[in-house]
Amino acid sequence: MDKLSALSSFVQSVKLGSFSAAAKHLGVSQPAVSQQIRGLEQDLGTRLLNRTTRQLSLTETGERYFVYARDILDRLTEADRSVQSEETQMSGPLSIGLPLGFAETVLSEFLIRFKKEHPCILLDVSLSDVFVDVIQERLDVSIRMGEIKDDRLIVRRLGLAQRCLIASPDYLEKRGRPRHPADLPDHDYLLYKNISTGDRVPFISTLGEKLSVQITPSMIINNSATLRQAALAGLGISLSNRWLIDPYLRSGELELVLPDWEYPPHPIHAVYPSNRFIPLKVRRFVDRLQDYFDEKGALHGGLSTAAG
Repeated sequence: MDKLSALSSFVQSVKLGSFSAAAKHLGVSQPAVSQQIRGLEQDLGTRLLNRTTRQLSLTETGERYFVYARDILDRLTEADRSVQSEETQMSGPLSIGLPLGFAETVLSEFLIRFKKEHPCILLDVSLSDVFVDVIQERLDVSIRMGEIKDDRLIVRRLGLAQRCLIASPDYLEKRGRPRHPADLPDHDYLLYKNISTGDRVPFISTLGEKLSVQITPSMIINNSATLRQAALAGLGISLSNRWLIDPYLRSGELELVLPDWEYPPHPIHAVYPSNRFIPLKVRRFVDRLQDYFDEKGALHGGLSTAAG
């Protein structure tokens, strides 16, 4: 059995969802692909795929084996590319996961700029405000907010996003402006559903005093842009990243709430699977993104070093 061909048949069948699609991609017959995978399973002494008339699905063992098999083929591809020109290396698909609100307000311009610089790269961008598993979704790189504890990932901190409490002038005129964090429970609070602190709001005063206030939310929303719209509509007080609401602060449509109290900043990271070779296009994407943040002043305290 040609092990490399068998691995290619297995990986492409999983990626494309069928033996026939894998065969077409590899330029071989469907029986050849099926035979190679069957031979691979016999050699390993375990089933890798569940086969039905409609679809293929990985077994639990197949899930683990697929990660390593794909990594072997990716490394072989990168080994070939390493002796090729930079132009060749900076081509092909690049799958990226981005927070939705962050992409809409900060990263759209960067993605356009990066694509223009590297027209041979196929940017495959997934936007979501909910947690996305980089390994399971087979992303090359993802931008994550908050602290990350996942030994499957390589983590590079890009900087800190400043956060603040905001509300519309209309709401504050009607309900009054809080003078101390202890006033928050008496207000309508618009809560971001995926926030790690839950229904507690942490603060640091200008004098360094720390405290945490429990609130009862009047709305819970899992999208930062919709949360901002609710605040603009006068529905309550909300936490927001400064990059998302700075234009509305300048126009007067929103006001800072408790400006003498700071909400702890939000670390932002680029993450990649730790068990895979990091291609040049991934490294270049993150380097350019760091440069873009520095140019725009979108983040503070960025670090250019990687940590495992």
